[in-house]
Amino acid sequence: MSDIAPRTRAASPPPLLTALTLTVVGLVLLGFGATTPQLVTPAKAALVLLGLGMTFAGAPRLGKRWAGPGFDLVFWFGAGWLILLGLAILLAPWLPIGEDRDVASTVLEPVFATPTFTGDDPLGTNAFGLDLLARSLYGARSSLIISLSAVGVGTVVGGAIGMVAGYFRKSVDRAVGLATNSLLAVPPLILLIALATVLEPRLRNVALSLALLTIPGMVRLARATTMACANREFVVAARAMGATRSRVLLPNVLLPLLSLAVVMISVLIVAEASLSFLGLGIQPPEPTWGNMIAEGEGRVFEEHPHIMLVPGAFLFLTVFAFSIVGEKARGRWDSRSVKL
Repeated sequence: MSDIAPRTRAASPPPLLTALTLTVVGLVLLGFGATTPQLVTPAKAALVLLGLGMTFAGAPRLGKRWAGPGFDLVFWFGAGWLILLGLAILLAPWLPIGEDRDVASTVLEPVFATPTFTGDDPLGTNAFGLDLLARSLYGARSSLIISLSAVGVGTVVGGAIGMVAGYFRKSVDRAVGLATNSLLAVPPLILLIALATVLEPRLRNVALSLALLTIPGMVRLARATTMACANREFVVAARAMGATRSRVLLPNVLLPLLSLAVVMISVLIVAEASLSFLGLGIQPPEPTWGNMIAEGEGRVFEEHPHIMLVPGAFLFLTVFAFSIVGEKARGRWDSRSVKL
């Protein structure tokens, strides 16, 4: 009886090699589709989408092999976008973009130039020949300054009021609760429009108006956290040893407030963009994402959609990134509110 050789299976490529191949090929397709001006728009879009899909299929596997099973590609994408945007804003005066060009200096520049991702105007130009990449970066500076300032004011004021209400309770808590509920009873957009009609559209005034939206949420979170910690054993022991109230409570209240503040930044960016879109925020020619999107209204969007899509993409990616990073922070620092 003759021996029959066992059937062997074809060797499959190792998972690491497959992930690396998907990532590299995806990045190549993404770069080729975005930077090749000879391709028609549908072909560019198809290559970019295919490249993104392959990259997001391979990159998580590489990340998990490098950083462990807890690697989150979406979080690192959001954090990377925020770092890249922050560096671009800081270095904008030295970047090869039209940072100081105005309408008078762009008479000979092409208007409504479509994005080619190469050349002097990689993301195209608007109706006045102004570079959309430069305007988007300088618009990001205005939007982030307003949002960060508003969140900073709201966190400090709301956190302090909430800690006082949560610690002393009784009549102080009732008064703070009444004021907080009164602010929450007013629709945010109506409140912002009312303030915009009274105050001049400056960075400081817009930031103070938006800060009013963050104070009630910060008051409630600080109050609840203070009430949860005020009677804990370590707080009582620290007070018996002579520690002040702020020294004991502040570290326990600060981390949940900071995690909520990161999420609130994304909300305020959208609110600021909405005011500018309605003509109630920062006025042109100073760029913000809101008034840049407003430039693409009506027939302009039908004929030149990139006028609205470029600032809209910056707005979407930034809000998405802050939301993802903020939710990750809330899940780590404030486990009670991660499901809210």
